[in-house]
Amino acid sequence: MFGLFKSDPTKKLQRQHDQLLQKGVDAQRKGDMRLYAQITSQAEELSKQIDTIKKANEANK
Repeated sequence: MFGLFKSDPTKKLQRQHDQLLQKGVDAQRKGDMRLYAQITSQAEELSKQIDTIKKANEANK
């Protein structure tokens, strides 16, 4: 019952991940491949964090 008011910790990370991917696409379109690679790497790290949190939540249920 009290879980209704608990926020999902992955939502914020997912939003950040989506924003990084969009920045990466913009950098790629501008031809800045180094920035694209850097942003893509950051997005992958966030994706790993999201997966870890989701697995931990599934294990607790």
